[in-house]
Amino acid sequence: MYQGGCLCGGVRYQVEGELAPIQICHCGQCRKAQGTAFVTNIPVAEADFRLLQGDERLKAFESSPGKWRVFCDQCGSPLFSRTARLPGVLRIRAGSFDGELATRPVAHFHVASKANWWTIGDDLPQFSDTDRKA
Repeated sequence: MYQGGCLCGGVRYQVEGELAPIQICHCGQCRKAQGTAFVTNIPVAEADFRLLQGDERLKAFESSPGKWRVFCDQCGSPLFSRTARLPGVLRIRAGSFDGELATRPVAHFHVASKANWWTIGDDLPQFSDTDRKA
């Protein structure tokens, strides 16, 4: 079991079971939403996710048709996203988990649109916008 939440502590959640590998996304929307070069997502089945507190603080923004980015309305922390393309799956922001994680990154996605000021310095597989595998 893993727990996490937002910066102000108003939203807390729990995930049952082991975590899937971390997906690193470099698309322009993720950069804007996170305010950094990329986002680190962990796909989690909604059935394994439980909100412990802060339901009233969760707000969602539909950043593109069928994709919602969910954040705390108090501190602005991005927590997860969901898409109509993958019903029943939340993509939790890895940085919102508490403590150490047993999982590690698996690949970089949307590298064709990555920030020109960021260099990918690892040997993980890289997928452009057109050959995305996740």
